[in-house]
Amino acid sequence: MESVPVRCPVCSRDHAYSTPAYPCPCGAPTAPPLLPDAPAVQVTHRSWKDAWVTVRCTSCAREDQWPQPELCCPCGTVLRIPVRPVAAAPGSPAHIPLPRTAAHPRPTFRPMTIRTGHDAVSAAGLYLTWLGYRDVGRPGAGPASGIDLRADGMIARVDSSTRPASLRAVETLWLNALGASATGVFFSLAGYAADARARADGVGLPLFVMDLTGTPQPVNSPADELVSTGA
Repeated sequence: MESVPVRCPVCSRDHAYSTPAYPCPCGAPTAPPLLPDAPAVQVTHRSWKDAWVTVRCTSCAREDQWPQPELCCPCGTVLRIPVRPVAAAPGSPAHIPLPRTAAHPRPTFRPMTIRTGHDAVSAAGLYLTWLGYRDVGRPGAGPASGIDLRADGMIARVDSSTRPASLRAVETLWLNALGASATGVFFSLAGYAADARARADGVGLPLFVMDLTGTPQPVNSPADELVSTGA
């Protein structure tokens, strides 16, 4: 675990900051590379853009968005820890798509008609089982936790509201998936806000839309890959 010295510019207190590691989708622990000689910056204004940094996995070279390292000094000052920028390799993609071939042929998906929010969750559960996830079920905490379905190595959110899924909802599912070392999958009946779609694309979160017939359709590349390869 990488550690750097940090001095608070307000109270001059010294700290030793260790960057947390999160699991890459390939399974390798990944953390933002810190700049040991750069001073920490006091956070006086927050924005979603400043809350994330691009990190490249040292094992598979995949690039994803990760939480910006921060430290809270006992004096109350929040400090942003500088991170070494990712140097893009000329001509190389940030993420190489998986082969668009499922490991095992799947039968035709049989949807269920959606009439209620409960039906939407059930339809998403059927689809995840069709993709190959095992023991798909509903967690005890319910949607208040940001999770509607859980399986071995997977958590999912099903938004059955009439508004496009928000950036906050996508971020919440992604962070829950990181904490659980699981794949996050989002289903929505009304689609996604533009910033939510952009964030999901950046972090590799599969997004699906469902119509009232109960048939999910992929709306981004991570979802396409999930359909192609299966669980």
